[in-house]
Order: sequence, then C-alpha cells, then structure tokens
Amino acid sequence: MSASHKPDVGRHQERLAAEGIDVVRVTYPDLIGTDRARDVLLDQLPAACEHGLAFCRAVYHTSPQGDVVPVAGGLDAGLPDITVRPVLDTLVALPWEPGVAVCLGEAVDAATGAPAPESPRDLLRSVLDQCAEHGLRPVVGPELEYFLCDESPETATGWKRYSGATGAVYTSGLRADPDNHLLRTLRALRDLRIGATTGNHEFDGGQFEINLTHSEALSAADRAFRFKSAVKELARKEGRLATFMAKPFNDAGGSGFHLHLSCEDDEGRNTLDDPSAPYGLSATARHAIAGVLAHAPALAALANPTVNSYKRFGPDTLAPWLIDWGLDNRSAMVRIPPERGAGARLEMRLGDASANPYLLIAGTIAAALLGIRAGEEPPAPLEGYGYDPSRAAVLPTTLAAALDALEADTALTEVLGKDFAASYLSYKRNEVERFQRHVTDWEFTEYAYHL
Repeated sequence: MSASHKPDVGRHQERLAAEGIDVVRVTYPDLIGTDRARDVLLDQLPAACEHGLAFCRAVYHTSPQGDVVPVAGGLDAGLPDITVRPVLDTLVALPWEPGVAVCLGEAVDAATGAPAPESPRDLLRSVLDQCAEHGLRPVVGPELEYFLCDESPETATGWKRYSGATGAVYTSGLRADPDNHLLRTLRALRDLRIGATTGNHEFDGGQFEINLTHSEALSAADRAFRFKSAVKELARKEGRLATFMAKPFNDAGGSGFHLHLSCEDDEGRNTLDDPSAPYGLSATARHAIAGVLAHAPALAALANPTVNSYKRFGPDTLAPWLIDWGLDNRSAMVRIPPERGAGARLEMRLGDASANPYLLIAGTIAAALLGIRAGEEPPAPLEGYGYDPSRAAVLPTTLAAALDALEADTALTEVLGKDFAASYLSYKRNEVERFQRHVTDWEFTEYAYHL
C-alpha cells in the first residue's frame, strides 16, 4: 500500500469507529456467485489493505458440498494462494449485525499480482473494457426472484414454502406475507444502500421479487451479488431459508433473474434508441439482439448454471424455452419493453435466479458485443404467445448440452477469456458427473417396488 493510500484507510477507520463499528467483513464472489469472506478487526484494516488477505485459490473450485473440484491451477498446482484486498469505497454498515461493516474484495494471483483467472468480477471488467473500445457503456437493471422457506422436519428436504397462498401474484401485505418478510427485507436492503427499489409477492406461494435500480454494469453486478447474500443472511437470522435455486419445488414454478440492458455512448446518450429506425430501435440495438440470439445456447451455461436450472424450462412456464425475441412479449427469451428514448432497452429473460450475477451480465454483454461487431439483423420479432418449437430453435435442455454449446462457441469464449472458460467447463462438468452418479428419490419411488 502506497503512502498516499494510508491516510485514506485512516479516514475510513475513524468514520467506522465513530459509527460503533469494530469489524470489517471483506467479501468476494466465488465461481458460482456465492460469497466468500473474512472478518477483519478494525485496527487490522491497514494491514489487510497493504498485504491483502490470503485465501486458497481452490475456493473458486469448491463445490457447495465442500468438495474441491480438480480444476487446473488448484489441486494440481499444490493449492496456491490468491490475495484479496478490501475495496474501501464499497464499505457500508450491516443493518442487521451491529458493529460490522462489509465491503467487496479484489482478488489477485498472489505470485503475479494479476487478476485471479476465475475471478467473476475481473471477468466482467474485461468484457466491459472491450465494450469501451467501441465507445459503449452497458447499463444494467437486475430483477431477481426467490423462495422463502420455513423449517419442516417432516418433509424430505426439511423445508417448506413460507406461505401457501395461491393466486397472490403481484401483491404485497399480509395476504401472502403473514409475517411481513418483504417489508423487513426492503428496509434492510435500503439501509445496505444497494439500490433496492420495489418488491412484491410473486406467482407462487412463498415466492418474492425485489427489483434493483439500473446502473453501470459492474456496479449492477456488485449490487446483485450483495443483494443475494443479504437476502439469504436475513432469512438465516430468522431461522428461515431464502433460496435462489432455479426450481426448488415440483408443484411450483421457478425463479428468474432478468436483466434490463441498455447502453450509453461517451456522451451519455442511449445508443439503443432511434425513432426513425424499425421498431424505434437503433442498428446497435438490433445487432445486439441478434448477438444474444446467436449465442443463446452457450449463454445458457452461464444463465442457467445448474442441473436443476433446466427443470424450470418448458411450454407455458413463462421461462424461456425457445431462442426468440419480441416487442413487449413476456413469452420471448428477449423482450423489448415499450419505452423508447432514454428508456430503450432489452430485457434478457433467459437467466434463472441461481446464476452468478457477474457471469450472467458478462456473458449477455459479450454476446451483444459480438452481435454489434458482426452487424447482423435479428429475425422478425415473435408475435402472439410463444413456446412453439416450429417457430424458433429450442434452447439446450440440460446443463451438459449447454456446456457443450459454450465450449463450441469459440467467439464467445474468446471474449470471456479462454482460461476462465476452461475452468468453468471443468467445474460444471464435474457437477454433471456427480449428479449422474446420484440416486434420486424419484428413481427409488419409480422403480424400487415394481422392479
């Protein structure tokens, strides 16, 4: 840490101490977008900034069950370190943990000082640098859904939906939220200063959606990452489970992660708007749509990153199933909302809530950038209700197929980075292999008695 940065750390220490804070939690996303962190006593913050916090690089390669997946640079390299340094301008007090502030961390290779190859935040930053070369500044507004669950020892999973209310889509209040979960969560998120704006009960019992304001893409990813972590932590504090799993229940729909994407030029103008062009969409907008459609099979590996993700798809689910786009059409994979002018944007509806925000945003922007570079036009927009495979190509229907599509899409992996792609493919293929060896409850119920 240079001498010029030391007073800056001191200023933050003084402010935090005056607020009664004596611990700083430094957090960063792993490969699947969950938070890894370390608590630092406030008097040790200068040392953490100067020397960094050492973590094993294989934390990026560790499964949700704690298994270290054999990805290059981890086990094979002797489990080397990464170094994580606090990003002080992201410091904010945790509303639900007195005395604790939280900030993001930057991860670098301990030996080289270069960005860690699997760092999702640095991957997005690299894609944005490529956009900047074309004078483009992507702006993103995230929308996420999740299920809230109560403990239920009598069920197979140990959890049940917090509310069984049906028909309460787009509502708020006690009708479908008898314990006022949404109000408490919105207020805590407001105090966390991550740009939460509105929330409501969603389609299925115990399902909620909270929207975040739009911003420059890296900030949007940071805020979506912190949002997911916060919602899960708030639920834990109440002895509940908030899950962003794509489809946690057989008798309910899935949870989406929609992105509203626009783009500004160097002067802050929305480059997607053109009143004189077809549909009021500029050539940049139409090329971006074409790019997202062209690379959708590969994007599915990032937007729908789990075995469970593909159980959310299908006809009449309002989850994308086909590769298409439409004007204000929620049955299309890419929806163009009706606003134009400064509000012109595309809504990418492919992602489910389990997606890593950094990877979903990076992949979507990379595909749009490839479309802009290619200068191709999209097909005619979908008219009427979709889900007709005779009208559009079908997305991958399994994680394995999506991973194959990602590997085959060399144009997209070139933008994302070949080292990242190799690590991600190795990690996720191991997940598929582990699932294929696992005997499920369905198999036992289906076969055990009769065979």
